[in-house]
Amino acid sequence: MGITPQQFKQMQERLGGTRRVAAPLIEATAVTSNGARQAKVILGVDPSLRGTGYGVIRTARVTAETLAHGTISCPAGWERSRCLAQIVKTLREILQQHRPQVCVIEGLFFAQNLQTALIMGEARGAALATIAEQGIEIYEMAPRKVKQAIVGYGAAQKLAVAKMVQRMLRLAEPPSPDAADALALALTHAQENGRYSLSAPKRV
Repeated sequence: MGITPQQFKQMQERLGGTRRVAAPLIEATAVTSNGARQAKVILGVDPSLRGTGYGVIRTARVTAETLAHGTISCPAGWERSRCLAQIVKTLREILQQHRPQVCVIEGLFFAQNLQTALIMGEARGAALATIAEQGIEIYEMAPRKVKQAIVGYGAAQKLAVAKMVQRMLRLAEPPSPDAADALALALTHAQENGRYSLSAPKRV
């Protein structure tokens, strides 16, 4: 397997103990049959019943380009079934418009409240089913791993993640917390697939 000079340099730094934090370099690109590099569109999803965050980026030579980001908001007065339908409807529109090749969704976490865990599972299931029906590759990533990759600290606050995402994507202002988490998922996936890694991402 061939690696680029940049990837070789990163391997040397890791072996030498050099700590790298929130590297903005994006190299996750598809390679065509003639060897040319082609940008890849990545969708990040942070599922929640009342506020599912989404972010779509296109990888580029140096930095990633933001195609869309936002939050699928559902008022507190809506029934759960209506919220799930809204998540499905909005994600289908995003998939239709941007045609991502890959989706990265936030991994499962341990909730102290069983009811909260069940509701989060419903929102996550609705998102997974909607994306899977399009035949898109889906990977999951733990929140701590994303924060470590973006901010350099696995327990970073949402504001810190949003500000770093704003910086890495050169946005005019920080995205909403849920959208920032979704964009951070997409960015982390792009970084991990743009360099040599011993741990393969977990596919759902």
